[in-house]
Amino acid sequence: MKYVTLVLFSVLIGCKSVQPINTSNVENVITKNALQLLEDKRFHSVSIAVLKDGKSTTKHFGELTIGKRNKPNDSTLYELASVTKTFTGYVAAKAVLDKKIDLDDDIRIYLNESYPNLAFKGEPIRIRHLITHTSGFPNLPIKSENKKAFFEGLKLINIETKPGEVYSYSNTAPELTAYILEKVYQKSFEELVIEYVLKPNKMNQTKFTLNENDRTRLVRGYNDKNELMPNFVRTLWGGISGLHSTTTDLVKYIKLQLDQSNLIVNESHKKLYKEGSDFWEGYHWYIIENDHELIYRHHGGIYGMQNWFVIYPKQNIGISIFTNTSFNETGEILEKVVDNLYHDILDCK
Repeated sequence: MKYVTLVLFSVLIGCKSVQPINTSNVENVITKNALQLLEDKRFHSVSIAVLKDGKSTTKHFGELTIGKRNKPNDSTLYELASVTKTFTGYVAAKAVLDKKIDLDDDIRIYLNESYPNLAFKGEPIRIRHLITHTSGFPNLPIKSENKKAFFEGLKLINIETKPGEVYSYSNTAPELTAYILEKVYQKSFEELVIEYVLKPNKMNQTKFTLNENDRTRLVRGYNDKNELMPNFVRTLWGGISGLHSTTTDLVKYIKLQLDQSNLIVNESHKKLYKEGSDFWEGYHWYIIENDHELIYRHHGGIYGMQNWFVIYPKQNIGISIFTNTSFNETGEILEKVVDNLYHDILDCK
């Protein structure tokens, strides 16, 4: 999901300086931008994590339950929603490097039936099309109540454009990707994420499956009418959504994504499909690159919360922002906050 980046009105806090950045400066700009966001009464809480040059800062504001004054903290569990797709992309990138799959593989070689409908005039859907939203698959799975139904729904898909030519956001494709990854590694997708992403990076608070204690820390958010919304219930593999995490664990994920010595990260950041003059899709990353900037980012939105996860590798900065509110403009508003926060951090050098 993409939004036009605009600049919010900002309050001067005397942060412009020639001094090296320090934690207190980052805390100041986080606080400034968070409090500006909460002036919009549709928002009730915000949690922000920043990693800059290896130094992390996490701060929390507002209340998780309206009227309770229960501020989120570093142990609060948020739903990552579609940011989960970047984990799917990471495991897919590893599978390519491990030669378990090839980006140009016809996806049907991994399916148990022929699926002649999953092609357009003889042109097959390939792995690269699944991970760049260019497969021609519908946004939502036709059937998603369980895995068996998912494959029944695949038979009903009608591919109307040549795969690889038209971008169209799809939540169907990443689920099929997760299934293919399970098949080639002979492990569940949940196990793959744990083994290849979570354990190596000590992300012990990031998980698909929650225990009773975890559920007491899980956020339930609101819509713009202040109605309490349900949490997402995973019925498929989890390629599109289903991970939960904390701000402190996402600092570790930022650190991973900034590690330019990591071959899997480098593969996952490759530009696979060009959509505009400076816009590409990678392994479930939206990539912006021009003369002035390089950004890897993804948005996540679910019934009662939204987030942005953004990496600026040239500046060695990463930002994660969560709110317990979800409505049509939430993603665009949060993107503006991230953009302001990033520029404020640069001004604090």
